[in-house]
Amino acid sequence: MRPNMKAAYFHGVGDIRVESQSIPEAGSDELVIKMKASAICGTDLRILKFGHFKIPTGTKRVLGHEIAGEVVQVGRHVSQFKVGMRVALPPNIGCGSCAMCRKGYTQLCPTYEAFGISYDGGFQDYVKVPAQAIQRGNVVIIPGHISYEEAAMVEPFSCAYHSYKALNIKPGDSVVIIGAGPIGACHVLMSQLAGASKIIVADVQDNRLEEMAKLGVDVTVNSAREDLKQAVLRETDGEGASVIITACSIPEIQTLSMEIAATHGRINLFGGMPKGKEIVPLNTNLIHYKELTVLGTTGSSINDYCESMALVASGKLQLLPLATARFNVAEINQAFEYALSGQGMKTLVVED
Repeated sequence: MRPNMKAAYFHGVGDIRVESQSIPEAGSDELVIKMKASAICGTDLRILKFGHFKIPTGTKRVLGHEIAGEVVQVGRHVSQFKVGMRVALPPNIGCGSCAMCRKGYTQLCPTYEAFGISYDGGFQDYVKVPAQAIQRGNVVIIPGHISYEEAAMVEPFSCAYHSYKALNIKPGDSVVIIGAGPIGACHVLMSQLAGASKIIVADVQDNRLEEMAKLGVDVTVNSAREDLKQAVLRETDGEGASVIITACSIPEIQTLSMEIAATHGRINLFGGMPKGKEIVPLNTNLIHYKELTVLGTTGSSINDYCESMALVASGKLQLLPLATARFNVAEINQAFEYALSGQGMKTLVVED
């Protein structure tokens, strides 16, 4: 009889249950890793509140797609990984043959699968890694001096890194980040590394803005009390900001972003809109006459992920300060309650 482990299963909206089950066994082309750290993401929170189209009613799934752990089982046909290796799992697994996969944009594969959505994810003691993930490059070795907790947070940082590359943030840019959650913090870290001359962060929660101040942002704005447009114009000598990142899912913020951008400004509509709010009114004359660049980015490619891991390994930025609470698998509901409360920044699920 195989030993048991704990796994936190999503059974439906608002329903996560910790269950005991056998530790998985690696097939001939698979791995099993011991979960060391797995972070709760905004996507996990949305799934808990609204479900996900890839998790049909009546199906249970272990959530968690920001995963780091130790290889404990290796299938006999797997040669590139050994027991004891420290690895992280970029979550989005492409088909490998579509136009997007051939270009390296695996996160845009129309038939992608993902840990924590299509496959059981990181909120369990052991995670089985399917053959497709190994073959597509979704197992990345963690450099020796990076902790498991830092490695788990590389995934959200890689999304900010993907955004940075699309926006081409450069020295001298003024950057406005609207949304002071964990992903907003990742945008702050990347903008600092890129040499932005002024970083302004807006949110409606003072505790979140206090966390941004600890990261060294230049200006924080509580937009529930202060007019954000006036604040940005004041801080940019009336010009508007070079770069706007909407790290939230509020339609009015997308509309406002055109108004607070400088001429030749670049805007990333980073946060997707909830169902029913996808159609947003935009003043296209502002885009036209200010020659704005308006774009969107979603997720990150495996290449983005690996480059992000290398940046963290370089020591030029620190992700660990973003982790403000830690829970084990048995405490998963408390972990989600903390993450939903907005009290801190990144919530980690770690091994017992």
